[in-house]
Amino acid sequence: MSASNERMYPEPAALTAVGSAGGTAQRAMGISLSEREIEVLQHVARGETSKEVGRALGISERTVNWHMERVFVKLHADSRAEAVAIALEVGILRRPHDSRTSP
Repeated sequence: MSASNERMYPEPAALTAVGSAGGTAQRAMGISLSEREIEVLQHVARGETSKEVGRALGISERTVNWHMERVFVKLHADSRAEAVAIALEVGILRRPHDSRTSP
């Protein structure tokens, strides 16, 4: 399992972290990502490469890949896309409310 530099989505996805308390499902499943792992995962969810994430966070590409390896292990994910999907499902990340679709 390596953290690929390929983009997951053709368009950047706007995602935010739920917060330090995490989601109910996240707590129930015993998933505990560090703040930095969540921060890296947010950038990955936006479709950024490891190099872009590193530049944005002021860390090396290798460090980004190391954080993603830890995320893969903790979320039992085999890819960046799967890690993002699981993070959304268990409440680690969430999509912001789109006011354009509200009545």
